[in-house]
Amino acid sequence: MTSLQKLTTLARLLSLRQQSRTELVNATRNYSVFNPTYVKPVFRPEEQEALDQEEELKALSLLPIKPAFTDDTSSEFYDKQVNKFINFLMREGKKETARKALENTFENIKRIQLEKYNKATDPAEKEKIELDPRAILRQAIENSTPVLELLKMKKGGQTYQVINDTFHIQFEKLADDALFCCIKVPVPLTEKRAQFLGMNWLIQAGKDKQMKVHLSEKLAHELIDAANNEGRVIKKKQELYRQCEANRSYAHFRWF
Repeated sequence: MTSLQKLTTLARLLSLRQQSRTELVNATRNYSVFNPTYVKPVFRPEEQEALDQEEELKALSLLPIKPAFTDDTSSEFYDKQVNKFINFLMREGKKETARKALENTFENIKRIQLEKYNKATDPAEKEKIELDPRAILRQAIENSTPVLELLKMKKGGQTYQVINDTFHIQFEKLADDALFCCIKVPVPLTEKRAQFLGMNWLIQAGKDKQMKVHLSEKLAHELIDAANNEGRVIKKKQELYRQCEANRSYAHFRWF
């Protein structure tokens, strides 16, 4: 066997080895520990009661069930939305710091609401004052969550976007003497994206105030304002809706 034939055989063997290794890696990535027939665990008591009333709990008891995640718990103090807000508030993986900041925020909300409750003289006014910080957080997120968003779209080499938050069509003269229509296209949001925007706006509004004030104090006031349909986050949401209303005639561009 000549040296050329030896090199050819060696290259072929290396190629087959690399191909088998790639197939093995792809198979490992696509591999799942649990069969698709496994169902998700139901660990919340209220969900179990609902399934029991619908007589679906007996059927689930006969099916293979996946194990629950480490952060899943049946504790009455667990709130999925609060836990997600902590994850958005977290920076650099410091979840304990984010949890402590939210606990201090709840403490400030409780103190502010109790002061309003004690100052109120009318019993009807006292009933309207919410004292539960978790309920205020959920209401603030619900009021801050948008349903539409403005996105840039391209069609025919033109980029559609808004300039300086104006509601009229503007034109810019580019270097090649080409005119580009500058608007943005309103697009409906998915539930996950909308919730992220609402929570992120609340967190950013709490961070944008005076540096001498702690985050927990700033965030407490922003959550209370948003729960009452007031504050900067609600204004930002309304401003976004006004822009979407002004550009609704370009909504058909989102299908291109």
